[in-house]
Amino acid sequence: MNNIAKSHLFLLALVLLTTLWSVIGVEDTYLTWILEAAPAIIGLVVLVFTYKKFRMPTYLYVVMALHMAVLLVGAHYSYAKVPLGFWMEDWFGFTRNNYDKIGHLMQGVTPALVMIELLRRTTPIKTAGWTGFLSVCVAEAISALYEIIEWLASLSNPTDTEAFLGTQGYIWDTQTDMFMCLIGATVSVLICLNAKRFRKSET
Repeated sequence: MNNIAKSHLFLLALVLLTTLWSVIGVEDTYLTWILEAAPAIIGLVVLVFTYKKFRMPTYLYVVMALHMAVLLVGAHYSYAKVPLGFWMEDWFGFTRNNYDKIGHLMQGVTPALVMIELLRRTTPIKTAGWTGFLSVCVAEAISALYEIIEWLASLSNPTDTEAFLGTQGYIWDTQTDMFMCLIGATVSVLICLNAKRFRKSET
């Protein structure tokens, strides 16, 4: 086993340990935990089963592991109760626990970077402009779909899914969630594509 494979295995172990910690002694209900942890768990399963046929760059696995950790921490505490969010209230003078905004920022970063890799390796689209535009669009589409899922969950069971929504009485929660996703996607795409250009210019 080479060093790259070992680093990937190490990231997998970290995510599995974080998942185990996350599910023990959850702050809210286990239904809330399932709803909030599901994207991380589904993503992990997909990555494991596609590892040999479609291996991603190591930096992308690091980003995805970080994203999963953010989701699993949020699932453990329920987003409105994550200690980091309370610390952020004190540090920046927020009026609510904004830990969920970190999750939505990552919701833009990860899909956008994954989409760049998919476009580069499976389609004839190679220009930075179209690659960046489509990657941001996909990230925003995923964000919109997630907000629709939250809405449907709230309609099906308003009481047990209140923590899953995590609006904390903020009427613009959905819009700011999608805006954070847009910021994450745009910034990560600009950094990634410019880094690729820089590497090409050196060769």
